Amino acid sequence: MMQFLSAHNIVRARLGLPPLKWSKKLASFASWWAGQRRRDCSLVHSGSDYGENLFWGSGKDWKPSDAVATWAEERSYYDHKSNRCVKNRECLHYTQMVWKESLKVGCAQTVCENANTIISCNYYPHGNVIGQKPF
Repeated sequence: MMQFLSAHNIVRARLGLPPLKWSKKLASFASWWAGQRRRDCSLVHSGSDYGENLFWGSGKDWKPSDAVATWAEERSYYDHKSNRCVKNRECLHYTQMVWKESLKVGCAQTVCENANTIISCNYYPHGNVIGQKPF
């Protein structure tokens, strides 16, 4: 829990954003969803009304901070002025992490049947609202 939370809040602190709080409800949902992906380990979103970041890693030696760092690396692909991702690049994992109105997070990690790893983090309220900037 703390590994997920502190990694997120370090990223948010760099922007002067309020820290996220851990939500057992969101962590339970993330655990349930990661469990649903256990058989195929595919990055399929749940379709819930929560914000959601998914991470896949080959093998089972992944830490929560690895997933958060991967999402945070997308920062270089986010153009705050235009509020868009750089063409042909992904940045929505990053913008969800630093969405100012998102106040809670809950995450889970599962080793899949194929011995790879999936990590799911859910956020409330969800971010990436069209027409709004994350911060």
